[in-house]
Amino acid sequence: MTIENQFINKTYFEEIIETPTEDPIQVLSELYLEENMKEISDFSYIRFAQGEVYFHYKDYETAIFKWENIHNELGPWAKKNMADAYLELGLPETAESLYQSIEGASPTLQIESGLRLLSIYREKGWIEQATAIVHSIVTINPDYPRLTETAWEFFEEQADRDNAIKLASEEAVRTGSLIWFNRIEDYIGKGYTAEKEPSYFNSVLTSLFSINRRRFEQLVGTLWNSYKGKETYLQWMQNFNSLFLDLEVSRNESWNELSKWYQEAYLELMNGSRLIKELSQLIPNHLTNWVKITDSSTSLMASAAVMAWSERFPSTIPTEVIREAEELILNAENHPTAQEDSLELLQMVEKWAKENGIEPGQINQWKINELLDQNQYHLLLAGRLEEGKAEFINQLFNETLLTGPTSSIVAFKYGEEPVIQEVTDSGTGEINDKEQFQAAIGVRRQNHKKEVVIDFALPNGFLKNNQVKLVGLPGMNEQNVNQHALYQYVHFADGLLFFLDEESSLTDKEKEILKQVNITAPNLPIHFVIPKSGLLTTEEETRLIEKTLNRIQVYYPKAKLFIHSTNGNSSALNREFSEFLNSFYEKDRVANQRITQIQHYVRKSIDYLLDKRIEMETELIDSIRWNEEMVSKLTGAIHQIEDLEDEKKKSIKNSYVSLKEELKSDMLLEIPKILRGCAELIKEDSDFSKLHLVLNDEMNRKVQDYLETVMLKKFHVSLQEWIQSARSEFDQSQYMLDEMCAGFNGMYGEERLQQECDFKILDDWKRDANRMTSGIQLERMNFLLRFTPAQFLLKSAGKLLSVLPQNNTMIFTKYKAHIENEDYQEFAHKIARKFFQQFELFEQAIERDINLFYKEPLEVLNSAVEEALQLIETNKAELESMRVKPELYRDPLNLFEVQLRQYEWMAAAGKQI
Repeated sequence: MTIENQFINKTYFEEIIETPTEDPIQVLSELYLEENMKEISDFSYIRFAQGEVYFHYKDYETAIFKWENIHNELGPWAKKNMADAYLELGLPETAESLYQSIEGASPTLQIESGLRLLSIYREKGWIEQATAIVHSIVTINPDYPRLTETAWEFFEEQADRDNAIKLASEEAVRTGSLIWFNRIEDYIGKGYTAEKEPSYFNSVLTSLFSINRRRFEQLVGTLWNSYKGKETYLQWMQNFNSLFLDLEVSRNESWNELSKWYQEAYLELMNGSRLIKELSQLIPNHLTNWVKITDSSTSLMASAAVMAWSERFPSTIPTEVIREAEELILNAENHPTAQEDSLELLQMVEKWAKENGIEPGQINQWKINELLDQNQYHLLLAGRLEEGKAEFINQLFNETLLTGPTSSIVAFKYGEEPVIQEVTDSGTGEINDKEQFQAAIGVRRQNHKKEVVIDFALPNGFLKNNQVKLVGLPGMNEQNVNQHALYQYVHFADGLLFFLDEESSLTDKEKEILKQVNITAPNLPIHFVIPKSGLLTTEEETRLIEKTLNRIQVYYPKAKLFIHSTNGNSSALNREFSEFLNSFYEKDRVANQRITQIQHYVRKSIDYLLDKRIEMETELIDSIRWNEEMVSKLTGAIHQIEDLEDEKKKSIKNSYVSLKEELKSDMLLEIPKILRGCAELIKEDSDFSKLHLVLNDEMNRKVQDYLETVMLKKFHVSLQEWIQSARSEFDQSQYMLDEMCAGFNGMYGEERLQQECDFKILDDWKRDANRMTSGIQLERMNFLLRFTPAQFLLKSAGKLLSVLPQNNTMIFTKYKAHIENEDYQEFAHKIARKFFQQFELFEQAIERDINLFYKEPLEVLNSAVEEALQLIETNKAELESMRVKPELYRDPLNLFEVQLRQYEWMAAAGKQI
């Protein structure tokens, strides 16, 4: 036992006592007396030993007394022992102070003191101090017996995962003990390390790699799963790939699980949810590492992924890795699920497209669905002769199906019942009968780029027996030859049947066409048909075949020629053409080619979406420009209607005011005449004392009669004429608005605007006119009862002189002269004012009514302006979004394209590249 162990266990006294069987207290007392006899005495060692003995006898106070005065090299241990004694006496504060005061101590003493302090702090619940002391003593000597275990147990007791994980990581790297690696893996599996930076465990992984490869793979898998689905997932893979890239690994070792994790991660990264910017620094290392450790189950996918990525992003993967990938593909077996993988990718692409508000092109989907039926042979019918092809099909089916030039692709296939569908990129529609079919195939599309397929399933024996689909293309001419559908459908076809002219077979232009076909689809078998209209002898037909074949086979050595007699019968053509088909139909070749054809149209589907992006941007720009123009035109139309409204307000109201003024003038002229005419009522024998009363009554009666029998009727007629005139003006306005609507609807391409003016106001005017001119009752006027000097004299004279008959002549003359010469203009104006007073509200409402007349047309146009402005803002925002981050749309499609290229490499497994 070392001296430090004796200090720890307080057995140093055994070194001093020579005979352990004797009483140590007695022996040490005797030694103390002997030391006292020396000239220079040193009691420190004896006192230190005595303190130990007293401590063991639990005489802690005496032990403390012995240790207090030790100042030699044993002093630090004596101080620690004193603290132990105080701890036993239940004085932890004093003990703590002593432990902390120990200076210049050995590492062992520091650790032992630290462990005692740890017990004090744990007892008091002082976790922060306890944690600090644990870190301190572990740093001194982590190899100290059970020290790291004690520290780990403390951290576990406190659920201090951070410190526990840190300790386990450091100890795993330091000791290489699998126990510590097990603890780390347990923490990771329970999710305690989820917030750690992925690089946190780099030293642990590197250390474990050198110790145990199987456990390394296991720990990597646990870490991989812990980061999966979290924000730090990419960071984890970036970090691990960098680390793994520097480790010496090979496929000779067993990395089955790690290879599968690499594959799963790669497929998840490439699903279109991430941008290329995020992946560009990750994927090259990922693929490089994957190829390094791939096993037989993933080697083809790993190597194909390398080839596809390096093609799309050159110089990102080392050349030696690419060569290794090529070698793997060359030596790989045929990939049995290449078609399924490609179709699964297509579903992913379509799902992504729909999530981004884009409908995938239905034409490509139709082609892929048709290609999935490997029992159907797709024979493309093309040529510069439209009529020869149509006659051939009609005769073959013994039915007149094609009656003229077609502008659509027409695909004939076998079906139990006739079913005709029109397929475009925007969708599929039913064609109900052959009349609609004829109309559909003959339509000349306004947009020549719009591809249309007429899919015609019919119960035909030839199609059924030969398991063939005949795809007829529109005729080729100078205008469409360079953009003809032939070059698009050669990838859909298993063979091409090209129609030639009997007189001039395989012209230079036809050779140019077929040369382009060869460039586009070099493996497509090409055969020829010559329709013959006349009756040829066997010898003539043989010569024609030899002559034509000699010319054709210079360019197409394997080509066959079929002579079609347009005068023959359907049965003979069926039989002969069936034999012709069977002479070159290679079913195995067709089946092997299908995966390539399907992958071609998966690529076309991706290209369609990329083009759709450009088309969407162009459509947005066009829509913005078009709507801005519409806003300008609509606003101009609004101003035009407002000007028209102001004009009608002015003209119609002025017309009303004019007729009113005309009537008023009549009244101002006629009323004074009526009133003066009342002079005829004055007679010489009249009762002049009451004459003024009689005359006043008569004047009121005549004015009332004039207003009712003349003015109201005249006003009624004038109002009706005025309303009719207004109707004429309103009709003109409506006509102008109808023309305006027609113009706008022509621009919209639909009956969107309808501007109906409110003609009900004319009915309201008629009703008001009838009501206002149905009668009038003016208040009684005092024509002669006013207190004027002239009237006062006449009325007074009449009363005074009426008793003297000889004075009647004079009064008669004066009265009559007064009535005839009186100025009644004031009365006339007053009567006119009161007469027209009931019409004032009507007059005031004319402009408001005209506003109502034009209200709806203006609301329609204003609504159209608002709609256009809203659409402009929406489109601008969408366009801005598209332009700010075009990679959000472009990158997923590019990644899908990389995956497709990967599946193309996999489909070529084992073949010469």
